[in-house]
Amino acid sequence: MTEDIINHIENPAYLERLYRRNKSGFKKSFEQIYPTLQGKGIAEFWHERLKDKADGISWGSQKELLWVVLGIFIAGILAKIPEIFSIDEEFFYPRNISFIVLPLITAFFAWKNQLPLNAKSVLIGISGLLLVYINSLPGRETDTLILACIHLPLILWGLIGVAYSGPSLLDWEKRLGYLRFNGEAAVLSVLIGIAGFLLSAITISLFSLIEIQIEYFWSHYVAAFGLPAVPILGTYLAHNNPQLVNKVSPIIAKIFSPLVLVMLVAYLIAIAATGKDPYNDRDFLLLFNALLVGVMALIFFSVAESSSKQRQPFGIWILFLLSLVTIVVNGVALSAIIFRISEWGFTPNRTAVLGGNILILIHLLIVSWKLYQSAVKKEELNQVGKSIVVYLPVYMVWSAVVVFVLPVLFGFE
Repeated sequence: MTEDIINHIENPAYLERLYRRNKSGFKKSFEQIYPTLQGKGIAEFWHERLKDKADGISWGSQKELLWVVLGIFIAGILAKIPEIFSIDEEFFYPRNISFIVLPLITAFFAWKNQLPLNAKSVLIGISGLLLVYINSLPGRETDTLILACIHLPLILWGLIGVAYSGPSLLDWEKRLGYLRFNGEAAVLSVLIGIAGFLLSAITISLFSLIEIQIEYFWSHYVAAFGLPAVPILGTYLAHNNPQLVNKVSPIIAKIFSPLVLVMLVAYLIAIAATGKDPYNDRDFLLLFNALLVGVMALIFFSVAESSSKQRQPFGIWILFLLSLVTIVVNGVALSAIIFRISEWGFTPNRTAVLGGNILILIHLLIVSWKLYQSAVKKEELNQVGKSIVVYLPVYMVWSAVVVFVLPVLFGFE
């Protein structure tokens, strides 16, 4: 980071991005080189800005904390709607569980980035349309309803990205930052969730020792507000303290990328050796596709983390090989879907999975080519990140097709 600061000392926008990415690291590096930069206007500005900054956790302003508290309260009330209004839980939660938290996070970033009224109106309008639509679908547990409930959170996640990017929506680096932010927020949310689980277990156990049973109260009231609080707090802390996990996330990516590569190769060999295939086993095909999506997410997360760091050839080659193996996995899954369609025809599930796998295959080929250029031709890794984020809207469009078109196309069956 020291070299980055020196090389870009006359570039305020770059320095600001560098600072937001790792505040504590930026401060330490700047303090080391400040004696050599004294007298320069921009250096003096950063010296004054940083000299009284603490390296501890930033809890944000009072207004931001009020937003978080209010958001957790609203999320808890939304989670209790079936109990408050005597609504069937099997009807309510599959359709509305993503609306408990995700629109609140969208509202937070829309407020933080001071989006214009027309942009806020569009976000509210789309969220409202999705809410009304998903609750208007037939009450039966049909394939198209399940698919719509699965793909709806992807659209809401995209709306968070729009609010997060703010005026820089068309800036692919901002979108890549959004992917990186998702990884950081996920890590913090998992840690908060583990801490909450331990607190619950200890509390219930302690009260049971004195023969006071608080399980009902804890699960119906504390957990109802605590569970939605996990992603809200994780998002808020990651937004205000990117330095908390900016070293953990790359370590996770570096450790798991080669391990997943070895696991995938061994898994494909085991499939061939055992004769197990996804062509005639529907459950196996579903697990195969879940594996594919998980590996894709790992590749995206690893690239988003690595693109902001110094070039590491070994890591790039691992990602390239992982993307190639994932293409093989995708090819097997895609051929199995086509086989099942040729044998038994189109169904909502087969259509949705077919479209998703084709889009993933195209994306993997693009990303793999960029990784090859980065590994062999030494091109910048940030071009790989660009190839990832510029394609993301395609997934949003397909999710909208699954949510809105497939139910009509298959008669809501």
